Amino acid sequence: MAAPLSTFDPPTEAAAAPAAVAASSERRDPARARLLAEAERIFAEKGYAKASTREICAAAGLNAAAIHYHFGDKQGLYRETLLAPMRQLTEGFAGIEEAGLPLREALTRVLRGFIGSADGSTAQQMRLHLRGMVEPNPLYAATVAEHVVPHHAALVHLLARHIGVADTDDDVHRLAFAVVAMAHDYCMSREFMQILAPNLLSGPEPMSIALARIVDWGMALVAHERARHARALPADPSTSRPHEA
Repeated sequence: MAAPLSTFDPPTEAAAAPAAVAASSERRDPARARLLAEAERIFAEKGYAKASTREICAAAGLNAAAIHYHFGDKQGLYRETLLAPMRQLTEGFAGIEEAGLPLREALTRVLRGFIGSADGSTAQQMRLHLRGMVEPNPLYAATVAEHVVPHHAALVHLLARHIGVADTDDDVHRLAFAVVAMAHDYCMSREFMQILAPNLLSGPEPMSIALARIVDWGMALVAHERARHARALPADPSTSRPHEA
């Protein structure tokens, strides 16, 4: 079993090259796909430190050299499992700060990537990231810093602009977390939803309905913060009536 990850060691050029090649020319390789699927499951169940490359390769029906060929090393494989859902989010964040894009459309693009699908296929990806949160390791932190922080910054800037504040503050960050959390729960709490409201995710287009309602609530939250900020602004002296003698 591989030793726990204690430091963030970027892969060597020799190790990184196979992963880069795999990410482009071998994206549809069945062996690579099996490795990713089994790695995602095992990393989600056991965490990075307790998952072994031998176990992952055996589950995928491949020899121990497969990870080195496709991903360079265990770190490269783990990083790729983390990046799969992040790439889906990247598509939703594209262009959200365009000046002419309505807020509703921007929120719909962003939240669609967080809400997941009705069949629960994204639930395991969420469990993988939850494992990284409760059992943090430097590689997880570095991957989030590189790929998630820019998305969060883009959402915060978008919300700040629609609220009418020039500089982002803690309240804008809180709003960003609140908006995302409403959609995130459909992936992270799927099992609870099935127990508490068994019919919620059944019927035609359940996730489309959920997405539309969450966007409505997101719009309401932004409107609330805009109004709250307007109330907090000092009155314009030029519009105030003079005090009566």
